[in-house]
Amino acid sequence: MITNTLYILKTTQKLKTIFGQIPDFRRSHKQLYDLESILLIGIISVICGADSWNEMENYANSKEEFLRSFLDLPNGIPSHDTFNRVFSNIDSNQFEKCFIQWVSALAQLQPREIIAIDGKTIRGAKAGGKKSPVHMVSAWANDNNLVLGQVKVSHKSNEITAIPKLLKVLSIENTIVTIDAMGCQTKIAKAIVKKNADYILAVKENQPQLLEHIEDEFRFGKTMESNLSQELDHGRIETRTCSVISNFKFILKNNNWENLTSVIKIESKREFKNSQKPAQHAIRYYISSIKASSQDFQKAIRSHWSIENKLHWTLDVAFSEDASRKRTGNSTQNFSILNKIALNLLKNEKSLKTGVKSRRLQAGWDNHYLIKVLNLMKV
Repeated sequence: MITNTLYILKTTQKLKTIFGQIPDFRRSHKQLYDLESILLIGIISVICGADSWNEMENYANSKEEFLRSFLDLPNGIPSHDTFNRVFSNIDSNQFEKCFIQWVSALAQLQPREIIAIDGKTIRGAKAGGKKSPVHMVSAWANDNNLVLGQVKVSHKSNEITAIPKLLKVLSIENTIVTIDAMGCQTKIAKAIVKKNADYILAVKENQPQLLEHIEDEFRFGKTMESNLSQELDHGRIETRTCSVISNFKFILKNNNWENLTSVIKIESKREFKNSQKPAQHAIRYYISSIKASSQDFQKAIRSHWSIENKLHWTLDVAFSEDASRKRTGNSTQNFSILNKIALNLLKNEKSLKTGVKSRRLQAGWDNHYLIKVLNLMKV
């Protein structure tokens, strides 16, 4: 028990050092609970399955003895109203900066690691009206299984302005950033290169001239390299052909795309075994600042979708994020950060061979397992 308490004390000290930078908005004479304790209980309770303010209070009450072993709680456990008020009012931008600082210490980015950037709408949370769900743009490190950071936007179309803000605060040197067609902008390409990273950007009709030139490269170009990949999964056979051109004929050398080196075409064909459904065909185009083989591009572009499968899908299934109806003040943004802290820790604690949802339950039931999860914070 003494050893466990020492582990927790070391862990919480690191957390207090990082998240203690968040300014306390409350008047000092009205503070029954210090801000750091509220933040720590919030983080721990979300790891252990809490998805609401009431569940935070219920968890803390059921684990009061455990929490008192490393937290000073002279006035007992905060109420759900206190959790709501604090997380709705603390500075979200500062909370995000602290989150990024913590993840930067935790992550060990590999050379040429794929950093996927994409947005996710939290449909239950409305900001500014019934028709305005909150949208989060996040960066996902594929090899590390970590969320590196997030930025909140009010509409999906605002991703164009949010992505450069996110890139500015991330440490992504010598990585490859992948973004869907929304992020295919000259300013974003320049911002990535400025961070000493490379890019692979999807190209669609929002860049009509670029798309036309790429189509011409593949229609008339003779020098290209190709790789074919076939995958069988759940009764579906998917064949993907990746073709790459680096010697341009229709894209001007003085184009506005920073360090544009390669254009890529992915042709996919999906067939269904034991089904009368017709085969599905699709063609997608990409630009990149790197010169690589078609096989490497095939792998990198596939890796981008890990942000959907490992982050967005998990947040909805294991954390019920899409059903969240937190709307007051900064509550949506700040609870999203709590979810991502919990997700980073639960995904990287390897001793339990189950899904994230089961790991949350185990952490709530078993203090010893929770200590293993929290010990990852001691970076």
